[in-house]
Amino acid sequence: MTNTNIDYDYLLKFLVLGDSGVGKTCLLYQYTDGRFNSQFISTVGIDFREKRLVYNSRGRRHRIHLQIWDTAGQERFRSLTTAFYRDAMGFLLIFDLTSEKSFLETVNWLEQLRMHAYSEDPDVVLCGNKCDLLELRVVSRDQVAALCRRYRLPYIETSACTGANVQEAVQLLVGCVMDRIENAACNRELSLLLTQSRCLPNVAYGPELLRLHETSGEPTGRGRRNCRNC
Repeated sequence: MTNTNIDYDYLLKFLVLGDSGVGKTCLLYQYTDGRFNSQFISTVGIDFREKRLVYNSRGRRHRIHLQIWDTAGQERFRSLTTAFYRDAMGFLLIFDLTSEKSFLETVNWLEQLRMHAYSEDPDVVLCGNKCDLLELRVVSRDQVAALCRRYRLPYIETSACTGANVQEAVQLLVGCVMDRIENAACNRELSLLLTQSRCLPNVAYGPELLRLHETSGEPTGRGRRNCRNC
């Protein structure tokens, strides 16, 4: 029997992508539960978390039910996770600021999105995770800026360990997707996806953002938990 008592205005489905060990699961749990798990447990296949939020735009208040799917980064699971690309409306692409390899692999992830997402130009927010590990950072801001210019990506630096910019990263993607929803009538692919998810195109969002993590001047080791794996 179909449940007609839907207590939200939009259902948005996001997918979290990136190499194994960059902190996808930790970031997701930090966003939904506000907690950090220092033990590294590799995701097998795919998992998801849910959260409700309120999105305000132009004096209107919209209730959003957010589903965020957590994918395995290992190569052997790629064929499984790509099957979920087409149903996702937005993507968080995460790399590890202490691993140049994970940063270089973002290009391959973007190519996978072009092939398997609902559109060749889906909404993607690039996240440089583990920004709290300042002394271990190997990916420069110039490198990231060049990639963002090439692919026209909004970028934000996060820490799943401290929670820095985790909420803001998801809010940024929500804004990008809602902006596209407003123009869904001109976007055949998204219109079909929205019809399947029962979303309504009536919200707009402001300009694209670029936000970097700023240090507070505190010693980097003070109060630190084991953040190297997340």
